[in-house]
Amino acid sequence: MLDLKKINLWLLDMDGTLYLGDRLFPFTIPLLTLLKERGKKYLFMTNNSSKSVADYVKKLARLGIPAQESDFINSSMATAYYLEKHYKDRFMYVQGTRSLKDALRARGFRVTDVYSEDVNCVVTGFDTELTFQKLEDLSRILLTKEIPYIATNPDLVCPTEFGSVPDCGSVSEMLYNSTGRRPKFIGKPAPLMPQLAMETWGYAPEETIVIGDRIYTDIKSGLNAGTRTALVMSGETTPEILAASPDKPEAVYRDCGEILELLKA
Repeated sequence: MLDLKKINLWLLDMDGTLYLGDRLFPFTIPLLTLLKERGKKYLFMTNNSSKSVADYVKKLARLGIPAQESDFINSSMATAYYLEKHYKDRFMYVQGTRSLKDALRARGFRVTDVYSEDVNCVVTGFDTELTFQKLEDLSRILLTKEIPYIATNPDLVCPTEFGSVPDCGSVSEMLYNSTGRRPKFIGKPAPLMPQLAMETWGYAPEETIVIGDRIYTDIKSGLNAGTRTALVMSGETTPEILAASPDKPEAVYRDCGEILELLKA
């Protein structure tokens, strides 16, 4: 039985959980306010690598949510952490937005988005600036070089107000069809982001919860990291998807508004 009042570290997915596109859910600010009033720590944890943390701070401010960069953990940060551990000195072809490339350059990586024979690592992300030239460059590199191939996240789609658009996972599948190669995914469902959050802030798995709207990323990352898990049905997951999934969350809620009601009770 999940006792929400005993949770001290809240790792909150964003799109589909706290808002949808640019539409803030009405319960989001009251929930965050209540958590802060009760001395709980919350972090915004997202697989979306198309925006920098600074971009997210600005977006949340537009939606009325005060936030600072230390309130976030995203797949770009986790990818940079992984690359520093394993491929610090590589020359990387990065298929991603300017924000992703800038974030990696700021951590000291050598980055390009132009084909070069000297490239010895590939990094891909959710790329809202995707061009066919990037796909051609990546196909050429991956077909001719046995080099590390890293992707920020495996999400197939990114939710919007009108439905969904292709995310990093879908582009990775397209590249698999042309090259026969799949990347190592860093973001959710891998446990690295929840583990980094717990390590950084000093919380144990049993007092940490991952809350999100996707089983195959959000919930699976919590299961892999050993945390508590809660699925909200306000985004991608349908009752049919939940019933068919072998990975089950510890609790399922209509949305974070129901979580707010339970915390108030």
